[in-house]
Amino acid sequence: MSGVISGMTGFGRCEGALGDWAWTVEARSVNGRSLDVKLKTPAGLDGLDREGREAAQARFQRGQVGITVQARRSERAAAIRINTEVLAAYREVMADLVDGGASPPTADGLLGLRGVLEAAEADDGDLSEVQAALARDLARALDDLKLARRDEGARLEPLILGFLDRISDLAGRARQEADAQTLAIRERFTKRVEDLTDGAVGLEDRIFQEAAMMAARADVREELDRLDAHTASGRALVAEGGAVGRRLDFLTQEFMREANTLCSKAATLALTSAGLDLKATIEQLREQVQNVE
Repeated sequence: MSGVISGMTGFGRCEGALGDWAWTVEARSVNGRSLDVKLKTPAGLDGLDREGREAAQARFQRGQVGITVQARRSERAAAIRINTEVLAAYREVMADLVDGGASPPTADGLLGLRGVLEAAEADDGDLSEVQAALARDLARALDDLKLARRDEGARLEPLILGFLDRISDLAGRARQEADAQTLAIRERFTKRVEDLTDGAVGLEDRIFQEAAMMAARADVREELDRLDAHTASGRALVAEGGAVGRRLDFLTQEFMREANTLCSKAATLALTSAGLDLKATIEQLREQVQNVE
């Protein structure tokens, strides 16, 4: 089943409100070898931390995901209560002053004293409803983030396929150069036989045996066959889509292993050049693969 690969960079945002509460949820992510989720939630809504982590784990497999929740309650909606203990203490002090001839305090004056009026804490039922609504909007922000990461993956896909095509072309060029390398080794040893044997009995056979061994060591057909197989696997992973970054990253390591072996076996400048071009292209592929989930 074909799909779209997913990147690891993106941003999602959602705003919401319930009663006297209003909030903003932002979710963003960057590259990461594994999934790392960090949340910042308001005091009193600590249950969102668990829900946010579970929601992120259900949507993503890799990347550093940061979720920030900012929630506020309108000041006018906050319940006000009178702290009777503080008020009683003030009235006791005022009574002594009044006995001494001071004017009796007014209600406005008493209520204006520090600590007499204070905001009442919201009840748990109110917060539970707010938290449930916030959790839904947190999920929507993560859905937006997931879409943004898929958009990044859609931009990465043609780049990755282009590098795979380039690797396939370079492997074909190396195959042609490998055939020429075999011929070059044969000609080189033929010349050495002519120069060294000069009628020596048995020496010619030993030189040809050495040539055969060197030609076998310089045979890069297996490496080129594996490069072709890895290229086909890479295209299949891209077509599969989704979170294939780990497997693509492993595949680039296998690509580089074959390219390094090819370069070590190269006996001609042309084949060495093809091998170096392969390594450069594989490194470019690896850089793009690091962005895939």
